[in-house]
Amino acid sequence: MDFMLQYEELKQSLEGMKPELDDLADALNLSAMRKEIQELDQKATAPDFWDNMEKSQKILQRSSSLKDKMEKYEKLKSNYEDLMALIELADEEDDVSLLPQARQELDVFRKGLEDQRLMTLLTGEYDAKNAILTFHAGAGGTEAQDWTMMLYRMYCRWGERHGFKVKTLDSLEGEEAGLKSASILLEGENAYGFMKSEAGVHRLVRISPFDASGRRHTSFASLEVMPEIDDTIKVDIRPEDIKMDVFRSSGAGGQKVNKTSSAVRLTHIPTGIVVSCQVERSQYQNRDVAMKMLKSKLMEIKEREHLEKIEDIKGVQKEIAWGSQIRSYVFMPYTLVKDHRTGYEDTNIESVMDGNLDGFINAYLKFQTQPKDAVKKSGE
Repeated sequence: MDFMLQYEELKQSLEGMKPELDDLADALNLSAMRKEIQELDQKATAPDFWDNMEKSQKILQRSSSLKDKMEKYEKLKSNYEDLMALIELADEEDDVSLLPQARQELDVFRKGLEDQRLMTLLTGEYDAKNAILTFHAGAGGTEAQDWTMMLYRMYCRWGERHGFKVKTLDSLEGEEAGLKSASILLEGENAYGFMKSEAGVHRLVRISPFDASGRRHTSFASLEVMPEIDDTIKVDIRPEDIKMDVFRSSGAGGQKVNKTSSAVRLTHIPTGIVVSCQVERSQYQNRDVAMKMLKSKLMEIKEREHLEKIEDIKGVQKEIAWGSQIRSYVFMPYTLVKDHRTGYEDTNIESVMDGNLDGFINAYLKFQTQPKDAVKKSGE
């Protein structure tokens, strides 16, 4: 019967994923993980465990992260076994009613396996950290500023979809519409690991809503991505290398504007890097957040340029070069979002602009682990 063949196909598809499940177990190194969890739990029972609060918190966070990875793998393995049993039972009893459920569970298993496999690629020193995203409008006034606002919304939506806490740190509105610049913080595990692939110049092609003659316009906006550096990582910045300015914060969309100069702008004199924060209530809090942003930016440059220490960063750091376009978003005459590094593309531009970026992020993570001539171009 036809449905028996369909069950056989489902079984073959599932069996074809078994090597990937085994590879995942090897990549996670489960025996080493179990041993480390045991050692960390042992440390947590020591009488003096809470004497050093900072150290104890790090141990608990590490233990929790490892246990979470272990549980996710065990659940995936269990799902594999349950689904195989379901397919075999339904096949034996000629039960066609279970076919839709088996298909759905196979899709869920496939996605779960892919998600966990990608997590094993996040091995960078700061991949597990929160991410600071900073947007800058390119030349072109209102056009570019509106595009910057669209990108800002897209990444906020991506963060919300994935359960990250999204917080605006700073924003500077355009005269007519959009944003000249903005910074947001994505809080959650692996935020930086996923978002680091998004740094670069994003190009928009569309019929301009601001042009009465309905001409096609090309606009650019850049995105910088940094890991949020917490207090566990020491970044040495000399106080005399920092210039601080205070100004009144501007409320979003003409909302209540601060009467006091609580917003803070910090300039790192040796490199020319400027960061600002205006979302907190007090000048002290804004300075604290701005300082964290500056440390994160300097650390990201240090890592990217493989330098020994902050002082090795030479000369004034320029913004991302406008030539380094990583992705194009075309609204007219056809709809297409294409990544120029991986070749991955998606024709559903509305979905992408609503934060559906996983295809692009996953393609980049795979791209990083493959020989450059072996990159597979993906369709929608």
